[in-house]
Amino acid sequence: MTGRQGPSSPRPRPTRTATLFAACTAAAVGAASLLAGCGALPGASGGSRAPVTVMTWAPEGTKATNMPGMPAMAKAYARWVNEKGGLAGHELKVITCNERNTTVGAAACARQAVRADAIAVVGSYSQHGRAFMAPLEVAGIPYIGGFGASDEEFVSPFSYPVNGGQAALLAGNGRQLARACSRVALVRPDTIAGDDLPVLLGSGLAEGGGRPATDVRAAEDASDYTAAARQSLKSARSASLTGAGKGCVTAVLGDRTETFFDSFRRVESETGGKVGVASVLGSVAQPLVDRTGGRNGPFEGAYVTGWYPVSSDPRWDPMRKVIREHAFADNRIDPAEPGVQTTWIAYTVLKATVEAIGGGDEGDISAADVFRTLNQDDGVLTGGLTPRLSWRFEDMLSSRDFPRIVNRDVTFQAVRQGRLVQLKKDFVDVSETLVRAPSAG
Repeated sequence: MTGRQGPSSPRPRPTRTATLFAACTAAAVGAASLLAGCGALPGASGGSRAPVTVMTWAPEGTKATNMPGMPAMAKAYARWVNEKGGLAGHELKVITCNERNTTVGAAACARQAVRADAIAVVGSYSQHGRAFMAPLEVAGIPYIGGFGASDEEFVSPFSYPVNGGQAALLAGNGRQLARACSRVALVRPDTIAGDDLPVLLGSGLAEGGGRPATDVRAAEDASDYTAAARQSLKSARSASLTGAGKGCVTAVLGDRTETFFDSFRRVESETGGKVGVASVLGSVAQPLVDRTGGRNGPFEGAYVTGWYPVSSDPRWDPMRKVIREHAFADNRIDPAEPGVQTTWIAYTVLKATVEAIGGGDEGDISAADVFRTLNQDDGVLTGGLTPRLSWRFEDMLSSRDFPRIVNRDVTFQAVRQGRLVQLKKDFVDVSETLVRAPSAG
């Protein structure tokens, strides 16, 4: 069941910084109202409900991480919901944009959303939050359900994340590995976004009583990772050589994680002696496990931290039905891919929000209406795929760096017989791990 839900148990008390965000949000409501307007859309007649336009962007055809399934899922969702009568009677129009994994591309997509009078950007991926968030804020356009690849998604009052992003995954991965591994090496991108990852992983390791991880930097778009593989293996193996227990290597390189583990397994076989491997959702998911040999591949036995239930969970059945009936065999859409899953959840939030607004006889919904409703309403249910999602002040996290992480749950998974399986039946709340993580500032 999806929809809206009443108040839940109290959240951790917000900090002074979160209070400043609340004040900023209140001021932004007025600005957004002036920018977005409240009149009927051109062509809308009395009593009719005007179409609503949203955008979904993601990088496609680049040398780094690509997420073509996200805009493809958005289009399939629009076909499904319009066949059902639209969103509260409004036809849903989805425009897409190739963000190209560049700051220029991200800013261009944001400006396109402004020109199109989009009421929201929904279910999108970009690492370049500084480039896209400012144009959206000026225009008063909410950013709903980004993939969580940029810090700005967890700070901006116009962002409404549906997962905990890389922050929650790394904090959770640290907690998962603290019990399984005596020493951990982290292989991560040598980028600004990658600089936060060792701190977050270390916070999770420390909470579980583990030692700090060895930080191994690597190029985001390399074609060979032999040097990084040797460095991480040396660190992980030092645990067994000193009798300290099992060593592990966790790699968080997006699309290049597969390339890294190709190099890793080659170096490992040349030098002898296996170590544990791990990663997070978005770097390793079921499609990658399948593509690399399943139970006979390099990820058999790997530990993986995710945001959502495993892809075989029946809670994904409604999404699978929509893909089956409305994607028209579009091979860009894989229901086990976390970008596709995030887009589904983001559009679930959009649907519930538009239905809460309604639109009245004039039939018009603005970005300001969406912004106001998301800030004031008591939350959206996503059929058990996430906790209740609410972005009111009292739901904010007591963290300067990630106040807008309202979904602090992760899942502990592992690859068993070629399938990702959930190790713990319930979600794991990493709120305290995030709060205790040293500030990036």
